Amino acid sequence: MDSKIVRTRFAPSPTGYMHIGNLRTALFTYLIAKKNGGVFILRIEDTDQGRYVEGAVDIIYKTLRRAGLQWDEGPDIGGPVGPYIQSQRMGMFKKYAEQLVESGHAYYCFCDKDRLEEMRKIQQASGMPPKYDGHCRNLSKEEVAEKLAAGVPYVIRQKCPTEGTTTFHDEVFGDITVNNADLDDQILIKADGMPTYNFANVVDDHTMGITHVIRGNEYLSSTPKYTLLYEAFGWEIPTYIHVSPVMKNATEKLSKRNGDASFEDLAAKGYLDEAIVNYIALLGWAPKGENEVFTMDELIREFDVSGISKSPAIFDPLKLKAINGAYIRRLSPEKFVELATPYIRQTCKREDVDMALLGNLLQPRTEVFTEIPEQIDFIDALPDYDIAMYTHKKMKTNSETALAALKEILPALEAVEDWTMDNIHNALFALIERMGVKNGTILWPLRVAVSGKQFTPGGGIELSEILGKEETLARIRKGIEKLS
Repeated sequence: MDSKIVRTRFAPSPTGYMHIGNLRTALFTYLIAKKNGGVFILRIEDTDQGRYVEGAVDIIYKTLRRAGLQWDEGPDIGGPVGPYIQSQRMGMFKKYAEQLVESGHAYYCFCDKDRLEEMRKIQQASGMPPKYDGHCRNLSKEEVAEKLAAGVPYVIRQKCPTEGTTTFHDEVFGDITVNNADLDDQILIKADGMPTYNFANVVDDHTMGITHVIRGNEYLSSTPKYTLLYEAFGWEIPTYIHVSPVMKNATEKLSKRNGDASFEDLAAKGYLDEAIVNYIALLGWAPKGENEVFTMDELIREFDVSGISKSPAIFDPLKLKAINGAYIRRLSPEKFVELATPYIRQTCKREDVDMALLGNLLQPRTEVFTEIPEQIDFIDALPDYDIAMYTHKKMKTNSETALAALKEILPALEAVEDWTMDNIHNALFALIERMGVKNGTILWPLRVAVSGKQFTPGGGIELSEILGKEETLARIRKGIEKLS
């Protein structure tokens, strides 16, 4: 395998739906690979069977595909370094741990639960940080052989140095140095022979040729131990890129356990897949220019690790909404109508409605598709409304002027034979000119009369064409009746 090729991996655990922070890690991992003409790998880390959720692997596949993050190697498509499911790689880890024992970088630990519990209690009582006390670190080869022969249960622990410091470089946080005396001799192989997450990760990343490791900054504290493992094996240390969490607010992280939105939830709320991905890219990453709306190809070109922030990113629903609105406005009119139709049909069942015209009115006024039903809930039936709506300070209208206006509008529109927007417009503006009044004096009462609402997609002229002549005139008569 060519070590010059950038190889990144996204390694989720199948524990349920994919929350936004997890998808953000996948996106950054994908962008770094593609920006450098590299390979993006999907690896499923399913060794924690206690948290395994049935169907979660399919959710991972589906979410990544919908987000446009197609992997080059993975469980379903294979590749040169498979298997790509961690539970299928179990046979290899123990030999690597035993290799570390041989080289003096790991050791067998025979401490039972009771001893470890007693040790923790003593540490807590004296205010010491909890860590293994090294009880088995210096057992002789003979003692170890005797216990192994007697079948005493054991784990294999990493033998961290107790003096000096360990330094590693992170692309976001720079050089980080820790005192080796603070490092815990973490377990590499558990009593059941299974590797721990921390050990399996290092071995898998090396054997899969991973060059860049992108993960949450909660792993910064474990990275010195990862670095020591790479050095003990004589392996090349990958480029570390730790990203800060995505927060719900200043104090709470976004999390699955709190039921925070997943990609699927946002899509179900009427957000476009591309807009969600675009917004997620901006969570903790700043592009160089002013533009914040990007296609995937543009993101790949623009993305640079130097733009990743050390600070946590706050999930901002208003910004997501604004970006989604920008994407909606970019849609072709035909595509907008296609995507909007299920939402239109929630409140508008009339088959004779001109969907193209309705789409033209809705598209510039829609930021999220779920806003559509409420915008047009007056089309099938006029809602009951308060006549106070006819009073509008800016338009200088009130109940009396509105009644007078509607009485003039009714015959003017009755006389329109060919019911088109142009003809309705011409009839009303001829009326405005004849009466010598401002446009709003006529157009505001018409809007209220035909919709029963103050805010509508389009004004009275457009709404009149959509409703048709008969329905428009009936609603104007109803307005006159209400105001009389």
